[in-house]
Amino acid sequence: MHRRTLLAAGALGAGVLLAGTGQSRAVAAARRLPAVSDPRYLTPTADARAVPRFVNALPRPTRLDLGERGSATLAMVPTTQDVIGGGLGLRTPVWGFTAAGEPGTGRPPASWPGPTLVANAHRPVRVRWVNALPYRHLLPVDTTVHWAFAGTDRTIEADGVPAVVHLHGGHTAADSDGHPDAWYTPGGGTGPAFSGTRFTYDNSQESATLWYHDHALGITRLNVYAGLAGFYLLRDEHEKELIGRGELPGGSYEVELAIQDRDFRPDGALAFPDLPAAAQDWPGGPSVRPEFFGQVITVNGAAWPVMDVEPRQYRLRLLNGSNSRFYRLSVGGAWPFPTTQIGTDGGFLTAPVPLRQPLLLAPGERADVVVDLRGRGGQSFDLTNDAPTPFPDGTAVSPPADQVLRLRVGLPYDRRVPEPSLPRTLRAAPWHEGGDPVRTRRLVLTEGMDQYDRPKPMLGTVDKGMLEWMDPVTETPALGTTEIWEFYNTTADAHPIHLHLVRFQVLDRAPFTAVKDPETGALSEIRTGRRLPPEGGESGPKDTVRALPGQVTRVRAVFDRRGRYVWHCHMLDHEDHEMMREYEVT
Repeated sequence: MHRRTLLAAGALGAGVLLAGTGQSRAVAAARRLPAVSDPRYLTPTADARAVPRFVNALPRPTRLDLGERGSATLAMVPTTQDVIGGGLGLRTPVWGFTAAGEPGTGRPPASWPGPTLVANAHRPVRVRWVNALPYRHLLPVDTTVHWAFAGTDRTIEADGVPAVVHLHGGHTAADSDGHPDAWYTPGGGTGPAFSGTRFTYDNSQESATLWYHDHALGITRLNVYAGLAGFYLLRDEHEKELIGRGELPGGSYEVELAIQDRDFRPDGALAFPDLPAAAQDWPGGPSVRPEFFGQVITVNGAAWPVMDVEPRQYRLRLLNGSNSRFYRLSVGGAWPFPTTQIGTDGGFLTAPVPLRQPLLLAPGERADVVVDLRGRGGQSFDLTNDAPTPFPDGTAVSPPADQVLRLRVGLPYDRRVPEPSLPRTLRAAPWHEGGDPVRTRRLVLTEGMDQYDRPKPMLGTVDKGMLEWMDPVTETPALGTTEIWEFYNTTADAHPIHLHLVRFQVLDRAPFTAVKDPETGALSEIRTGRRLPPEGGESGPKDTVRALPGQVTRVRAVFDRRGRYVWHCHMLDHEDHEMMREYEVT
C-alpha cells in the first residue's frame, strides 16, 4: 500500500461516530468520550471533536534553576495527568519527569512536560537521569524495526523500558549526548554505547531555547509521545542585560509552549496506532507508520488550553515537540497584533523580525517570539495551524486539529511592571558559523521499502545512495574543522534534519534535478538552480533545518568535539525506522 494511501486511511473523516445523541450528558455520566472507529486502530478511539476546547488553563512547567544548584537528579516515571480537562475527570496515564527536591522536602509530582531546567552559559551542570519506567510500555511496540533490544534476548517485560535522555541543541560531549545506543533500563540492561546515567552539560554556548527528550533507538517516537520531554533554557549575560534594561519581557511574562499532537481512547488514555498497515500481521505486532498525526493538539500537556494574559507584551518560547506534524501558526492566517521573532533554535537573530506570514515550525524546531497585546483588553485570539499533513503537499489540516491555543486578554494590567522596548539589534554582527570550509559533503534524503513492503525513509550519500543505521560511518569531520553539508531531498515530503553537537548556519536552498539510481537511490548528473537565501527567521544559530522536497539545503558547521554523534530526520516516526545515521568527529 502506498504511503499516501496509508495516511489517508488514518484521517478522522474516515471514522464512524459510535456515540449517539446527547453526547455531553453521556460523557459526564460515564466519564468517557464518544468513540469513533479509525482504520489505524484495533479498537475505537475518542472522537477528537468531543474533547473540550479552550476551557483548560495553560499549565506552566515548574522551573528548576540549575545555576543555583549545579546538579540535579531527574527521574523518568509513570504518572497520571488531567490532559483532557473540561471537568470530565478523565486521568491520562503518561510518563513524565520529576526532580529530586532539597533534602527533607521530598520529590515534587512528575509531569509532562518535565520541569523546565534553567542553566547559565559557560557554567557546567551535572544531571543524573534515573530510569524508573515500568516493565510494560504505555503504547504498542513494533519489534520489527531496528530498536534497542533488536538482536538480543531482552524484553520489556523482563528488563523494563529502555530510555536515554538527549539535550536537543546542546553543545555536549559525546558521552553525555544521549546517543541512541546509550539506552539503559530500570532492570539494569544497557546499550552498546552506554556511558553512565550522570551527564555533564558544559553549556558552552549562548542563550537558547533547548529541550530534552528521550532518544532510545527505535522507540523514541513512543517514549516522547508518552511524555518524556521538557524545556532547557540557557541564559547568558547578554540576554540577562536585555531583560534587565527593559528590552525583553521577563519573569512571568516569559512563557514556554510545547506543542504536541495526540490521540486518545474514550477513557482518556493515550492512543497510538496498533493496527498493522496491511492485511497480514507483522511478526513483531503493530506496524510502524509512515508518519503519525494526532487530532488533539496539546500545549504543555493540556488539550487546547487557554492562556490568560494581560494587555501587554509576552515572550513565547515555542517548541514543536510533535512526532511528525508541522505547524504553520497564525491567528486565522494573519497576525492581528504585532508579533516579532527574536530567536530560533540556538539563539538570537541578528535583529527582531516582524512576522507578516504564519510561523512555520517543523518537529524539533523552536522559535523565540514576542507578541504585543497592548490595547487588546477584553479580546481573545485563537492560535491556529494550517500546515498540511505531511508537509508541504499533503492533506489539508482538518478540524479540530487546526486549532492550537487561545490567548485571552482578560487579566488586569500590572502598571508596576514596565513595558519592554524591543532593541533594534540583538547581535553585534550577523550570525556566521566557522571559517573557510575544508569539505563539502553531499548527502541524500530518500525512501525505500523494508522487507514487509512498508515505506522506509532513509539517509545516505549522493554517491552511495541510501544507507542504514548499521552501515559504516561515512561522515568523519576532523576535529575543529568547518564543513558544508548539503541535503538533497528526493522524497515528496519536507524533512527536519537535526545534527547533534553542532549549531549550524543555514546558507541557502536551491531546486535541483538529477538522475536517481532506482536500486540504491544514488544521484548523478545533478543540476542545481538558483540558490535562495534562508528565511528571516532562520538567520540565527540552528540545529534543525527544513529540507524541502526537490531542493538541496546547505548548512555550515564547526565540528569541535571528538566522538560519535548522530544526524537524523526529526520526524520521530522516520527516525525510528532508519532515517538516522552516525557521524564521527576524529
